[in-house]
Amino acid sequence: MGGMTVYVLGIDLGTQGARAIIVDLAGRVNAEGTCALPADQVAAAEPGRFEQDPRQWRAAVYRAVGDAVTAFIAAGHASSEIAALSATGTSGTLCLVDDAGEPVGPAIMYSDTRAGAAAAGVQAAGAEMADKLGIGYNASYALCKLAWLARQAPERLERARWFLSPTDLVLGWLSGAWGGTDWTNALKWGYDVADLAWPAFIARDLGLDAAKLPQVQAPGSPVGRVTPAAAEATGLAAGTPVLAGSTDGTASQLASGAVDIGDWNSTLGTTLVLKGVSRALVRDPLGRLYCHRHPDGAWLPGAASSTGADCLAQRFDAADLPALNAAALELCPTDLIVYPLVRRGERFPFLAPDAAGFCLGLGDKPACDDPATSYAAHLEGLAYVERLCYEVVAELGAAVGEAVFVAGGGTHSASGLQIRADVLGRRLIVPEVPSGAMGAAILAARGAGYATVTAAARGMVRRARGVAPRPAMRGAYDERYGRFLAACRERGYLP
Repeated sequence: MGGMTVYVLGIDLGTQGARAIIVDLAGRVNAEGTCALPADQVAAAEPGRFEQDPRQWRAAVYRAVGDAVTAFIAAGHASSEIAALSATGTSGTLCLVDDAGEPVGPAIMYSDTRAGAAAAGVQAAGAEMADKLGIGYNASYALCKLAWLARQAPERLERARWFLSPTDLVLGWLSGAWGGTDWTNALKWGYDVADLAWPAFIARDLGLDAAKLPQVQAPGSPVGRVTPAAAEATGLAAGTPVLAGSTDGTASQLASGAVDIGDWNSTLGTTLVLKGVSRALVRDPLGRLYCHRHPDGAWLPGAASSTGADCLAQRFDAADLPALNAAALELCPTDLIVYPLVRRGERFPFLAPDAAGFCLGLGDKPACDDPATSYAAHLEGLAYVERLCYEVVAELGAAVGEAVFVAGGGTHSASGLQIRADVLGRRLIVPEVPSGAMGAAILAARGAGYATVTAAARGMVRRARGVAPRPAMRGAYDERYGRFLAACRERGYLP
């Protein structure tokens, strides 16, 4: 890696918008760009339905990448100095495109729950595969969405040439190469990540056209090169290598520095996502947890809660969030017990399709207090969910270290980090750049200076700080966490 500095580009297409960063092989950020999606693109149209327009995604990606490249050039560089790029996007989101990569209807998002009934049929058809991989097919899986769409709008499937993920669309727009995906995104499409093959039941029992399923490759492996048209739209140099990406959870895990066996990462963004590194496949008979295949061959057990920072955006959107964050620690521990679920239904740490959030007071106190206290209680509630997640992980036999690596927008709240450390009773390790875009840049570096993705993560993730739990808070939070569990049991969410 001597000589001229090498740069890579990472792109993250999230629920709210797109981000692009240009970093060197030591993980130092040189330039970045962002573009939010229009407000009507991030709201559910009706109960259970959550769709977005991929054409809006393309515009956001091009703008974010273009702004990053412009800043890079303004800093005295040439776009040709970017040695490779990769991308990440939401997991389980269903995208249908034609031969030219144009969308066939809206994307059905990971959080769309309309495939709940279809999931039972998929689970029955794929029971052998589910047992083999230790997973359970539910509404968040793109495969279940496909099965649902086959009954609701079969003409859309007929018009489509490829069934793809958001990550695949980003890389396709830039490279012109269509019909491929990576094995982390492929998992929720029904891919057998143990034997690296599409299972027969998808076509045989579900009646889906297997020829429309993409070719699968390892994250960080070559996809193609930036086309002249994409270069003109973004400022990138035509011919820049494009490498296979990953799911957002996998990318955020890489960005956190959780790369060794027993390391675990919590990414708190719109939702809460947990991912660890395991030598062996971790099986969950209830299907709450699943295992991605590591880009370098180990396993990445993980799961996603339906809770997350979305509850703060929804419930405190008109508030002064910096002021609420500043006041939160002084108000903790609160006497409110919050399960911060915005939309109905939970997938981890328990499966409860009809789960609803709650806010409970202590004794005869009201369930809701002033906004500052309520905000602090929501931060605590997120931490209670996270603690339960790690308890479930341990029950399934996966090792969890004394420290947790964290990533996502939740790392921007110092109060939130301290509360999480206190409730978990674990030290939190915060990277300098806790984003999926950095994870995508690490994948890009796999082809631009590092032999493996693990080596790239070790070389590029820069630790910013650690947050230790406060011993004096342990007793109070143990008691309140017990009340949280009791409230979940009363509602049938836990046995």
